[in-house]
Amino acid sequence: MAITKDVHYTSLYQSPVGEILLAADEIGVVGIWFKDEKYYAACLAPNNLPRETPIIQTVKKWLDLYFAGKEPDFTPPLHMLGTPFQIAVWRILQTIPYGQTTTYHAIAQKIATARGLPCMSAQAVGTAVGKNNLNLIVPCHRVVGSNNSLAGYAGGIDKKIQLLKLEGGYRDVYFVPEHTTVP
Repeated sequence: MAITKDVHYTSLYQSPVGEILLAADEIGVVGIWFKDEKYYAACLAPNNLPRETPIIQTVKKWLDLYFAGKEPDFTPPLHMLGTPFQIAVWRILQTIPYGQTTTYHAIAQKIATARGLPCMSAQAVGTAVGKNNLNLIVPCHRVVGSNNSLAGYAGGIDKKIQLLKLEGGYRDVYFVPEHTTVP
């Protein structure tokens, strides 16, 4: 059967931290969303069909390894749907090693350097991080505030903590701010 353009294929995945909706097209994975997260299914095409495509099966294998506490040694094909700025930020997220974290400020500095600018807004980076449609594989949960705050995670701060602990990246200095800035 030919895959129709602008159709996303979907499947649910039951993880230890909650239900996850997976979506893919003919190019790659377009979405991995925790149930009830802030931008749930944000880029999902109106024409979507529940189907276990080879790409979705590959994502499920990746997630099985990840939730078994192992660093997957492959990346499923991805199809990032976002603005050029968002995609630039998400590509930096992909470089954060398993079990480690970086800050919104550090990502902003990388973007500024790449664009030949003296500085970049960490808040703008935070907004792009928050709109990441490819949770876990594009590891937005590995970004923390410069002051070690666990500010902002569209999937929920509780999940961010669980994911960092699963990877061995959680540090005792991290804290949940009184007022979170979930993008």
